[in-house]
Amino acid sequence: MHVSVLLKESIDSLNLKEDSIIVDCTLGYAGHSSEILKKIKKGYLYAFDQDGEAIKEAKQKLAKIGNNYKIINSNFVNLKEELNKLNVKEVDGILYDLGVSSPQLDEKERGFSFHQDARLDMRMNQNQELDAYYVVNNYEEKDLIKIFRNYGEEKYASSIAKGIVKNRPITTTLELAQIIKDNVPFSYKKEKHPARKVFQAIRIEVNDELNVLESSLRQALDLIKVGGRISVITFHSLEDKICKRIFDEVSKLDNNLKKLPVVPLEYQPKYKIIDSITPKEEELINNNRARSAKLRIIERVR
Repeated sequence: MHVSVLLKESIDSLNLKEDSIIVDCTLGYAGHSSEILKKIKKGYLYAFDQDGEAIKEAKQKLAKIGNNYKIINSNFVNLKEELNKLNVKEVDGILYDLGVSSPQLDEKERGFSFHQDARLDMRMNQNQELDAYYVVNNYEEKDLIKIFRNYGEEKYASSIAKGIVKNRPITTTLELAQIIKDNVPFSYKKEKHPARKVFQAIRIEVNDELNVLESSLRQALDLIKVGGRISVITFHSLEDKICKRIFDEVSKLDNNLKKLPVVPLEYQPKYKIIDSITPKEEELINNNRARSAKLRIIERVR
C-alpha cells in the first residue's frame, strides 16, 4: 500500500483555490492528486505518469471524486510540450513527488527491489529499451564505477563494479544483491543493506532521473503564473541538490546588482523561496519511507 509522504504539507503549500489549474507531475497511485481534486471543484488537474499500472488504478480513484482532470501518459520531462498540445500556457501550481512508489517496489516483477527476486528491470516506463539488465551486463567497469559514485555516492564503487564484471551474466535482483554483498567489507554490511546505494544508482541511470528532473523543473518555472507555486518532494540528496540549486539560482539577486541603492524592478528575481520542510516525528513513526523526504516550495512573485 502506498502512503503519500508529506501529504498535508505539500497540498497546503500549493495554496489551492476552488478554480486553481494544477499539474501533478508524478501521479503515481493518486495520493496527492486525489486531495488536490477535492479542493479544486471549479479548477482543473493535469496529472503526468508513464507507468500504465499506476494510471489504471489512479483513474478509478479520481473518477470517484470528479471529472475535471486529465491524465497524461508521459514522462514529466515533456511537461511543456504535452501541456502545449492542450493549449495550456500557464498554471497555478505544480507538484513533484519524486522517488519510486511503494507498489513499484512491492511488485517484484518490476525488478526495483533488492529484497525480492526478479529479473533486473527498474524501468519506470515499461516501453523503454534500456533496463537494469543491460546496464549491469553491458556497461564497462569504469562506467559502472562512475554511476555508483555519482548516483549512489557509494564508497566501494570500484570493488563492486569489479565483482559485477567478473560474475557476468547477472540476471536477477538477488544475484546482483549477493555480488554487491560479496564485494564490500564485513563491517559495511552491518550498517544498512549494502545493495541500497547501487540499486538507487542503477535506477537513476536507467530512467535518466537527474537530467529529467532538471529539465522539467526549468519548464515548470516558465509555466507557473505570478502568485503560483511549485512544490517538490525529494527523497535523496542528489535530487534535493538539483532542486535547491535551481530554486536558489532563480530567486537570488545578481551579485553585481547588490551594491545598487535601488534595484530596478526588471532586474529583481521573479521567484521567492517559501520554505523547506521535513516530515514531523509522527509521520516518521508511521511511515519509514518518509525519513529521507524533504519538501521545497518556491513562488513566482512577478
